[in-house]
Amino acid sequence: MSALGDAQRTSSRVPPALQHHLPASSFFLPLAPCSPAPTVASGFQIVLYFICAFQNISCGIHYLASVFMTVSPYHTCRPPGNVSQVLFHNISSWRLEDIWILFFTGHEDQIIVQLQNGEVWELTSCHRFRRDEKSGLNSDYNGQKSSFPCLDGYIYDKSKWDSTVVTQWDLVCNREWFAKMVQPVFMLGVLLGAMIFGYLSDRLGRRLVLWSTSTGIFFFGIAVAFSSDYYSFMIARFLLAMSGSGYLVVVFVYVTEFIGMKSRTWACIQMHSFFAIGTMVVALTGYFVRTWWTYQIVLSTVTVPFVVCCWILPETPFWLLSEGRYEEAQRVVDTMAKWNRASSCKLSELLSLDLNGPVGNEPFEVKKHNLLDLFYDWNVGTRTLIVWLIWFTGCLGFYFFSLNSVNLGGNEYLNLFLMGAVEIPAYVFICWGMDSIGRRNVLVFSLISGALLCGVVMVIPKDYLVWTVVVTMAGKFAIGASFGLIYLYTAELYPTMVRSLAVGSGSMVSRVGSIVAPFWVSLSSAWTFLPQLLVGILAFVSGVLSLILPETMGMPLATTWEEAAKQDTEKESSGKLFPTTKNTALEKMEVIDSGVSGLGE
Repeated sequence: MSALGDAQRTSSRVPPALQHHLPASSFFLPLAPCSPAPTVASGFQIVLYFICAFQNISCGIHYLASVFMTVSPYHTCRPPGNVSQVLFHNISSWRLEDIWILFFTGHEDQIIVQLQNGEVWELTSCHRFRRDEKSGLNSDYNGQKSSFPCLDGYIYDKSKWDSTVVTQWDLVCNREWFAKMVQPVFMLGVLLGAMIFGYLSDRLGRRLVLWSTSTGIFFFGIAVAFSSDYYSFMIARFLLAMSGSGYLVVVFVYVTEFIGMKSRTWACIQMHSFFAIGTMVVALTGYFVRTWWTYQIVLSTVTVPFVVCCWILPETPFWLLSEGRYEEAQRVVDTMAKWNRASSCKLSELLSLDLNGPVGNEPFEVKKHNLLDLFYDWNVGTRTLIVWLIWFTGCLGFYFFSLNSVNLGGNEYLNLFLMGAVEIPAYVFICWGMDSIGRRNVLVFSLISGALLCGVVMVIPKDYLVWTVVVTMAGKFAIGASFGLIYLYTAELYPTMVRSLAVGSGSMVSRVGSIVAPFWVSLSSAWTFLPQLLVGILAFVSGVLSLILPETMGMPLATTWEEAAKQDTEKESSGKLFPTTKNTALEKMEVIDSGVSGLGE
């Protein structure tokens, strides 16, 4: 169904008996392979975690690199010949370059130039007019004019950027929509890559997909910089998006299959923090490098350390066991035990023991489910629509705040840097809040706070730039927190048979939000605060509707619709669902955390 759906279907490929009866320690590889799951990960897991997390920085970079690559500077039509004299308002000069910068005030002013052949032209940002009657170089002209398109190109303001994609291929005026399509097409690649590589990781293994996508991120990133025309640039960016999205899908599954159960939720959510660091790197690089293709090359080199080191990554025993490759799985477990200075164990003995258990021979029927199952009844259908709205709002708000940071005023590089930096405490807040005050409470607080902050931004006077940035940062904090939490919360709201379908469908809905986010930013041309108003309304409605959803903190995973429906009542009465073999086994394995926390970017 989607990136997340493919990622979470990982566990479904393990033979049923193994899935329900193998101890979590043998799948998720704690300190000692035969001991109960630890509270923290050890040396082997820590090394793998940070190697994989480092590459998340590169993904965060490419997801938001277009913020500066597609900057559209002030511009004016280029005159059709050599200029002999220039007039702008009451300022006259012999060279266009001496006064044209004054033109960029945001108004529909015009520059009047006299060519060496005596013709007088009036230049605007998207049109140029030739005075048909003989005239001196003055602004008081009431005669006939002939309009001509800007066939000789444009002159651009280079005070901030020497070159961007827009200036490279003249993506302005009637070609402006080409520039606006850069980010939406990238997000389409994200969606497609998530589906393709999520599937391939189940068929070919996690390690191979990590290698191939990381290599693709590097080479396609370089290919973007050396694109000879707009269309090759878009194709390279699309393939880059597929590679980056494919990596994000697989790396969260990879990490969760190695990290101990008690550390898994924190580890997965904090993977988002490395993505946020990528946003900060974009801001720093944009500040120091002002030519778009050099900027792209510099950003692409961040992938090099991972490409050099990724060959040391082992395949996960989880996947090897699901494919029946027990000897290879045993070698990985032995290597891990050696690194962690712990005693290893024989997987063959462990598997034999569990498969001969009292329920080891229970028949297992695989029933296929579709999207209609998420509308099992009226209550479930209402829950699904609310969850989808939250997914859409979270993703739309997340990318809107990031992409719009360059339009806040002041230093756009500092603005984007702060939009990335504020995500890190947001994810720490999620980890603390969801186990302290509950998933639903954190979600409602984050969404309604985000809505109110959008309203506050609208009433701040234009001259108070610092306050505008501070409040916008707080809005990004709130929306980022809700977006980071919705993965885990969605998975806990649905029973086992449709869990991956629920999270996968939500991920696809959220991707619609990321695709429309660049167009959402453009709504400010109609009214400055229209985007904030609409995001605020969506966030407020989502927050209020979230109150209808049940709290899932401290509750075991539901395996049937009946158990899912009893989440509220059972928690109030006893704090747990009635124990069953299935939900007890699932609670021990905590498969809910397997990959659901990390595919939002």
